[in-house]
Amino acid sequence: MSSSQQRLDVLYEDNHLLVVNKPAQLPTMGVAVGKPSLLHAAKDYIRTKYNKPGNVYLGVVSRLDAPVTGVVAIARTSKAARRLSAAFRERKVVKTYWAAVEGTPGVPEQVLEHYLRKDERHRRVHVTNPDSAGAQLARLCYRVLSSDQNVTLLQIQLETGRKHQIRVQLAKIGHPVLGDRKYGSRVEFARGIALHARSLQLTHPVGLQVMQVEATVPDDWRRHDPLAHLV
Repeated sequence: MSSSQQRLDVLYEDNHLLVVNKPAQLPTMGVAVGKPSLLHAAKDYIRTKYNKPGNVYLGVVSRLDAPVTGVVAIARTSKAARRLSAAFRERKVVKTYWAAVEGTPGVPEQVLEHYLRKDERHRRVHVTNPDSAGAQLARLCYRVLSSDQNVTLLQIQLETGRKHQIRVQLAKIGHPVLGDRKYGSRVEFARGIALHARSLQLTHPVGLQVMQVEATVPDDWRRHDPLAHLV
């Protein structure tokens, strides 16, 4: 068994769809040849399990930032990829995240709306004015699940899927994700940041049944005090 296959945590699998739990600090895709990524690991897994020599088709239809963990959906056929990509684009997929943040929001449940702009030069995203060039509306809803010792566990549902959206919006209201130094966190975190794609609810691209796939949080969360008391 290859090292990439060992680290692939498969949550759901059939002939059309592969759903996995991405570990921290592993890019989803788009890396240089020879560099590890979730897509490379998934291809190795399929190639080995089904004895498929040569190129393996997989289409990543949901992505996570490298430091973020959790559910990623991968299509195993081009037909499934088209249907799933359309579902994500048309916001027919329910994406739920857990985030551990610094401090405690004054409002226990809230919709956040900001306009975001990418800064490609510095690989960051900024909150900007609606009329700024490149501005995109970002909208999410958070709910406090638990809180202890200046750390709060939030459940978040994304309504839009902008780059770094959760990280930027939570930092903007004064509650950066633990370990996310790029957006202002002052708290050390073992690996990656305390942002986890908890579940995806979607319609199967071929069978058409509604399905929900959930990923457990990484062990690092349960080793981090006081976060260990919240999950």
